[in-house]
Amino acid sequence: MALSHTDGEDASHDHLQPLVQSTVRATHSLFSGTSVPTTQTDAILSSQRQKISAKYRAEYLSSRVLPRSMQQPTETNPLLLSAPRQTKLLTQNGHSQATVYPLTNVEDEVQKVLDGLAGKQQRAQAKKHKTPTRELVRMAAEANRDDSAPAGQQIVRKRTYEPVRPEWHAPWKLMRVISGHIGWVRALAVEPGNRWFASGSVDRTIKIWDLASGTLRLTLTGHVSPVRGLAVSSRHPYLFSAGEDKQVKCWDLETNKVVRQYHGHLSGVYALALHPTLDVLVTAGRDSVARVWDIRTKQQVHVLAGHRGTIASVVCQDADPQVITGSMDSTVRLWDLAAGKSMATLTHHKKAVRALALHPSDFGFASASSDSIRQWKCPRGDFVQSFDGHSSIVNTMCANNDGVVFSGGDDGTMRFWDWRSAHCFQKAETIVQPGSLDSEAGIFCSTFDRTGFRLITGEADKSIKIWKEDEEATEESHPVDFRPSLGRRRY
Repeated sequence: MALSHTDGEDASHDHLQPLVQSTVRATHSLFSGTSVPTTQTDAILSSQRQKISAKYRAEYLSSRVLPRSMQQPTETNPLLLSAPRQTKLLTQNGHSQATVYPLTNVEDEVQKVLDGLAGKQQRAQAKKHKTPTRELVRMAAEANRDDSAPAGQQIVRKRTYEPVRPEWHAPWKLMRVISGHIGWVRALAVEPGNRWFASGSVDRTIKIWDLASGTLRLTLTGHVSPVRGLAVSSRHPYLFSAGEDKQVKCWDLETNKVVRQYHGHLSGVYALALHPTLDVLVTAGRDSVARVWDIRTKQQVHVLAGHRGTIASVVCQDADPQVITGSMDSTVRLWDLAAGKSMATLTHHKKAVRALALHPSDFGFASASSDSIRQWKCPRGDFVQSFDGHSSIVNTMCANNDGVVFSGGDDGTMRFWDWRSAHCFQKAETIVQPGSLDSEAGIFCSTFDRTGFRLITGEADKSIKIWKEDEEATEESHPVDFRPSLGRRRY
């Protein structure tokens, strides 16, 4: 009897269930204000859709239809192909009665508007309920502990600065002193076969020396002013020279005579460089321009103008930038040889840039001025690092395949650097000839031979010095004195 009584009570309360549910919904909407019943939401969305659809048809739909004169699509204006079509209802007398627009486009546009409104409402709700910063940090820490978390959700701690440890290089020592010039030695060039080298001097002569023995083999005369630039071609038996007499000469090494002259400079020529793969010669000097010459026709191909001061150094390579110039206006310019225009201008130096050095294997170069020596990365000229420690006027620089960079100063100071770390592993001073003044301890030009094991310098005491690595030095006898500082950084 008790069980049947319970079933009877449940049956008598069934008609009250809808009333209870409606009361709960009304109470919830009255006091919470955050949730809306499903039926009411559908009603709101339907009313919004009808309102937006009517407004879109009344105000915006007609503007999408082009004028009658522009109805036909053309090739010059393909946008007309996507214009919405319209259909006109004609009366009996042939006049248009109404315009009927397709419903599909209207419904799509209305749906886009509704989606945009929904997105705005979600963003507004997210702004109201911001997650505290402490909670964000905790969530990020948990994401970091989880190795499977995406990279975008992890907070990566900044890596501490780790300086590049330099490679060990043997110290360099003086091997031979060559005398013969009666003036400052201002230019040097090594023959591609590494058998001899040429030197140009203020005494207006060019001398050819045997590299192995250091004996004089030949003297060339023809310039009437100091010789400032030399280059030996690897593709032809030619030697090119430039001087302060505004002349650029091409010497035939088989006859030892001048076979071509390149006229065009308005003042002294201070620098000269040969292109490694093209029959092109680049010269620069006091007229603040670099001139590109065709070796065979003697024609001037380009005039690379842009510097505002004397160009003191120029180098060439077979990849862009094919020509790099350093000027007394404290800038370095990278040139596009094909277009004859400047690709980039490096303005990091504060004083005159007197020396440039290309690395034989690394795609980069270094520039030197009295304030600093800087390393750059090709092809855009991105700054890499600074070589700090040579506080003098740097006249010359050169680099070899072992990563040794040499810089020679106007006061006779010599610095040997590691290319990767910019660490100065040796500081030295040149040794002047007996009877010379202390003021003649200047280094004007330098170059490595083709092997990179010999360094040749031309100096103010009218001598040529050849340096080599110390064969007896070891890492134990000459350890690397590496003391990194937080102020230096490789970029």
